[in-house]
Formats: sequence, structure tokens, C-alpha cells
Amino acid sequence: MKEISVTSSFKVFDSINELSKDTQDLMTEAIEIRKKAYAPYSQFRVGAALLLDNGKIVLGSNQENAAYPSGLCAERVAIFHAGSIYPEAKILKMAITAASDTNQTKAPIPPCGSCRQSIAEYEIKQDTPIEIFFMGEIGEVYQSASLKNLLPFMFDKKFL
Repeated sequence: MKEISVTSSFKVFDSINELSKDTQDLMTEAIEIRKKAYAPYSQFRVGAALLLDNGKIVLGSNQENAAYPSGLCAERVAIFHAGSIYPEAKILKMAITAASDTNQTKAPIPPCGSCRQSIAEYEIKQDTPIEIFFMGEIGEVYQSASLKNLLPFMFDKKFL
């Protein structure tokens, strides 16, 4: 038997104000689209904004459904929209923000497992890391240099 150790590394910014101007603008877009989320069941709103290598910004917000598995997270709404509209474009950066209608969300909220798998698919497809920034409603912003940092044991096409 042997043991392996896996570590992840993040940059932590005290607030959105510490981000570079372009990343701050991207997070602001995510915040604005978060407000348009359809979240009548969870009352938990998530917004995502993607910066593509063609300069376009693609947005997504979570879309819930009474049949819970039928809903879709903000990250996947944005990624799938980008993939269908700009199939050759690479995703350079992703900004994610989440807020609850019932209490203030101060902790950074990372992508869920399903979203991580979807982001992984595009990161592998484009053979370029996707920089991911995530926050709650207020407070710290975490930066991950790539999805692999959030999901070190990725399942992808090489296993098929």
C-alpha cells in the first residue's frame, strides 16, 4: 500500500474590489444575472459569467423546477449556452456568485459536483485551464487557476 496526498491552492481576495478590473467587471455581470435567477423553491440564487477568448461574455443563472432534477445550475446554463453559440471559443474565466433570499451568504460558494464535471469537460476539450472565481453575496472571493484544482481526480473521455 502507498499513500498519496493531493492539495489544492487558491488565491483569496478580501472583496470584489481587490480583483483586477476585468475580473471585477465579470463578477459584477455574475451578480446582476444572479438577481434574475428562477429560484422559487430553494430561494438560493446563483449567477455565472464566462469570459470567452473571442471577447464575448456569456451569462447564466440557476433555473429551478418543481421536479427538482429538471432544474439547472447557473454554471451549466452559462457553459452550455456558450458551447452552443460559440462552439470554437475557449472559456478563459468564470465568475460565480451565490446569495440566499433568507440570509446573507458571506462564504464563497464553489461549483457543485455536477457543475465541476461539466466545467471539466470544457477544460479538457479546449486543452486550456479555466480560471474560476467564486464568492457568496459579499465578502471574500476565491480564485482557482483551473478546474483541476477543484476536482483533482477528474473523470473524462480518456476513461471511456
